[in-house]
Amino acid sequence: MTEQEAVGEAGGQAVSDFVERFAAELVVAGMQRMPSRIFACLMAEESGVLTSAELSERLRISPAAVSGAVRYLIQVGLVAKEREPGSRRDRFRVLNDVWYESLTRRDEIMTRWIRVLREGENTVGTGTAAAARMAETAEFFEFMIKELHGMLERWRTRHEQPTHGESAQRWHGA
Repeated sequence: MTEQEAVGEAGGQAVSDFVERFAAELVVAGMQRMPSRIFACLMAEESGVLTSAELSERLRISPAAVSGAVRYLIQVGLVAKEREPGSRRDRFRVLNDVWYESLTRRDEIMTRWIRVLREGENTVGTGTAAAARMAETAEFFEFMIKELHGMLERWRTRHEQPTHGESAQRWHGA
């Protein structure tokens, strides 16, 4: 083994270790294990894009495990499926601004929850302890939406500033 191959192998092991550590943190936060590993692997990939076979090989998991996990990641909006140019193979891409977009979608979800909770207040009877819990929860989500809008706007402004140029250019493929 050449010195360059040894350095590459050590770097590859460090990346693998990072993928597993980040995936473990995502699991603690509530994401399933296999989607966590695939998401972390895509985040650590320079291009942010890998095929099913590449994911299977890098993570040493079955193609069926990749398939189920990417289906989940696509469903929750963290990964996109695209056709490899000039091929019939699919590849999977971690989305640009994935966390920003994910939080934007949370706004829509919380709005639907508020509507259902307000209906629930009437269903269980106003003036009851259950209705009070539902009202407080709806108020909390209303507060969160308001704060989320401000926070996301501050992030967008900060992210577009030139001081973040280098990392933003790499992330967006510029």
